[in-house]
Amino acid sequence: MNATGNPIKVVSRMVGLSAHVIRIWEERYSAVVPKRTATNRRLYSQKEIERLKILRDLTRSGHSIGLVAGLPIDTLRKMAVESSSIRDRELQPHAPENETASILNACMTAIKSLDQSALESALQEGSVALGALGVVKNIIAPVTQSVGELWIEGTITAAHEHFATNIIRGFLWNAGKPYGNIQDAPTIIVGTPAGQLHELGALMAAAIASNLGWRVTYMGASLPAAEIAGAAIQSKAKAVALSLVFPEDDHSVVKELKLLRKLLPKEVSLIIGGRAVNAYSDTIATLGAKPVNDLSELSNTLQSLRKL
Repeated sequence: MNATGNPIKVVSRMVGLSAHVIRIWEERYSAVVPKRTATNRRLYSQKEIERLKILRDLTRSGHSIGLVAGLPIDTLRKMAVESSSIRDRELQPHAPENETASILNACMTAIKSLDQSALESALQEGSVALGALGVVKNIIAPVTQSVGELWIEGTITAAHEHFATNIIRGFLWNAGKPYGNIQDAPTIIVGTPAGQLHELGALMAAAIASNLGWRVTYMGASLPAAEIAGAAIQSKAKAVALSLVFPEDDHSVVKELKLLRKLLPKEVSLIIGGRAVNAYSDTIATLGAKPVNDLSELSNTLQSLRKL
């Protein structure tokens, strides 16, 4: 270890998390507080690396990063020990940390070079190594987040973002097909409300729901509340899941969510997730909807609803 700390690229390889995920955990949840150099570069101590490793394991076991990020290290260590037995019982195969990091890097390299074949191969490799749920949570989710951030920063162009979206969309669509036709399964409507054009979050939610045994009706992006409610009523859906990504300050989204809750039958659960979910937290709470901050929390919510 460097005497003054490790830069984020080194830490990313050590803990098996993308640099973008580490930044989000730091900036949004204060999971770690690295030192800064004179040029504002992050330097992570051994204690912070330990926190990141434990938080990584806990989130992969189903914990929400928003709920565990601020806990004391002793509490995190205890939770990690308690969660280890759960991880051992998971049916999905788990790739080594370096293999997961390698697949993530391969995906980002393929996107930056607009290499369709390479991106498809990397996603398929992730599917074999991690399983249907694992590739969505540990590969596609961080890749999607990274692409969005790089696009907003101007590091990559809209062409790269559209390229990645199209390839990942096709992969997710095929990934959910084998599980989506169980006759007696509960139905869930998935999409984005009017004005929300980024649909990869919704596609990931649809793939996870399908793999967890739900009958998924995928509605696509930017649909009016009346159409979403109509589909839910017609299909006798048990839940509606919406993804909110960008923008984070759209007042029309608030109106759409309120109208949707009004039009939906009371027994239909409304699940809302996505990168912008915290920006609409007050509205979500007022409506009695279920907010989800990550895909593991979505999985837990879907499984809990199935048991009701």
